[in-house]
Amino acid sequence: MSSTSPVILILGSGANIGQHVARTFATKGYKVALASRSLKEEESTSDQLKISSDLSDPDSVSGVFSKVKASLGLPSVVIYNAAAVTPNDAKHPLSLPLTDFNRDLNINTVSTFVAAQQAVLGFEQLPDSASKTFIYTGNILNTATIIPPLMDLGVGKSATAHIIQSAAQAYADRGFKFYYGDERKADGSPPYSDLSGEAHAEFYLQLAEGKSQGPWQQTFVKNIGYKQFPTG
Repeated sequence: MSSTSPVILILGSGANIGQHVARTFATKGYKVALASRSLKEEESTSDQLKISSDLSDPDSVSGVFSKVKASLGLPSVVIYNAAAVTPNDAKHPLSLPLTDFNRDLNINTVSTFVAAQQAVLGFEQLPDSASKTFIYTGNILNTATIIPPLMDLGVGKSATAHIIQSAAQAYADRGFKFYYGDERKADGSPPYSDLSGEAHAEFYLQLAEGKSQGPWQQTFVKNIGYKQFPTG
């Protein structure tokens, strides 16, 4: 059953960023839909829909959106937070097995593309007052920074950054917002494993509440917010 409350869909709902984003948006009156491989759908409630989904299969993404629409309504905010990496030999990056490369690319990029397509189909049906925001959780790897053992993650982040930039330019006049979220330290370096779920949640809410498209690449610092850094 659909709801008059706004709906957020979080694809890749891990214990850090995903759960912080879910709680923050719920406090603002959003119905929350979570999708990840480990979720148990029978644990869903009237305010939180849990969907078991393997995002290494891009064909499964449209089914996630269908379930959200049927249970909660069309999502006005979509967060793609899933990521995958298979570390490679830094001195022999092309030794990475094709199976691993394809699986990680599906999670990092191809399923993101399908999710963005589905988000736009929904945004087109929502009222002008709706947020209509798509946010991809990225990192520094779409810039000139190279971390040798993380080649396939860098490929995925770079490709998806291009998708987000293209969408931000193309759909801005329709009121659809697309962002690549990238947490940094104050000096511009990546926080690596010290990512702040709380900072992501607060910043993503600000982006969702914004009235128009801002810079597509949203580099931000905990307790500071948006901060532009050199990209090359």
